[in-house]
Amino acid sequence: MSRFNSEEEARAAGVYISKIKSFVKREGRLTKAQGSAIEENWPSMGLSIDQGQLNLEHVFGRNVPTVLEIGFGMGKSLVEMAQNAPNTNFIGIEVHRPGIGACLASAQQAELTNLRVFEHDAVEVLDKCIANESLDRLQLFFPDPWHKTRHHKRRIVQSEFVQALRTKLKIGGEFHMATDWEPYAQHMLEVMQIAHGFENKSSSQDYLARPDYRPITKFEVRGQKLGHGVWDIIFTRTQ
Repeated sequence: MSRFNSEEEARAAGVYISKIKSFVKREGRLTKAQGSAIEENWPSMGLSIDQGQLNLEHVFGRNVPTVLEIGFGMGKSLVEMAQNAPNTNFIGIEVHRPGIGACLASAQQAELTNLRVFEHDAVEVLDKCIANESLDRLQLFFPDPWHKTRHHKRRIVQSEFVQALRTKLKIGGEFHMATDWEPYAQHMLEVMQIAHGFENKSSSQDYLARPDYRPITKFEVRGQKLGHGVWDIIFTRTQ
């Protein structure tokens, strides 16, 4: 992109810029129950990139705080959060279809009305579907750390991504990250410390204890028993 100062300039010139993906789409096997859950619940809970910019009050039928989570896996903790906060809207983004099915099955069982999901790339969803200053919290829990040095460029937490999501948060809104990979926690902190318009919620300017609203997963409990750490990082949008 050396000829252009930004991706927007390149697009305006009709030049396509190939993007580095922060995920690998591993489809896995979609169970019958997961497939049924998608078929039954997508009309009421599914969102599409083709809908364009969303009017959240129209989508949920009410005007309350909205939380968006990127990469919710099988959706267990997202559904639990939605259950525990019925006066908050939740949007989940995931690219793996079995996870979408599992999440919708759990949401159906819990009879949730405050959860919607995308099956799409989060970067595109934020760009095309989420209005500026519409989110109260954006969550990124246990993203792929891309351990190998040559793959670090694939980590989703990068300066350009952070500035793109900043505009989607309300002033005072929070970007909450969590990881069980300490080098990635350090990387997240380094990126956020120099990010324009953000302030660390930690009084020590590093990590925070897990907030009550973030459920602790079986995976996390197992890791703690093995002596593995988990790092929560929360930055508030100030500008």
